[in-house]
Parts: sequence; C-alpha cells; structure tokens
Amino acid sequence: MGVYVINKEGGEIGAHDDIGIYVEGEIILDNIGSIAQACAMMLGVIYVLNMAYPKELKYSYEFIQKVLLKMDGERLSPKVLGLKNKIIAGL
Repeated sequence: MGVYVINKEGGEIGAHDDIGIYVEGEIILDNIGSIAQACAMMLGVIYVLNMAYPKELKYSYEFIQKVLLKMDGERLSPKVLGLKNKIIAGL
C-alpha cells in the first residue's frame, strides 16, 4: 500500500506525469492532482477498506487523523501524544 509518483523525464521539479495510490500491487486510484491530495485520499482508502496504517507511516497518519482532523483523538499513542504536547507548548 502506498502513494506512487511518476515524474516527467527531464521535467521541472514538481512536474508529475501521474500520482496515484496502490494497494497489494494494484493501482486503485490514479491521476490524483497532488501528493497532498494522494495522502489525504489514502486516509480515506485505509478507512473504507478497514486496513491498518503502513508500519513506516503509522505515526504520521495517526497524527493527521487524531490531531489534525480530530477523529478519535482521545486515545493517542505515546509518540503522537508527545509530539502534540511539544507543538502545543511551542505555541
């Protein structure tokens, strides 16, 4: 599961031919407008398909879901709670 980006050969930085989402080796969404949109859509895909977050992105997606989107934010992992507290203390 992940986001893929196909860059234009010899193109400018940020110029992409395609951005999409794949699950279990199959492309399920393509021609997504930006990497940010792809990450947001991946949250939706994970939710709709009732999947677990990828291990390497678990805390990033937990932070987005529970802190930024305030969905099920009462129960935070210690790592995400620590980050949230550091951000609040810095404000």
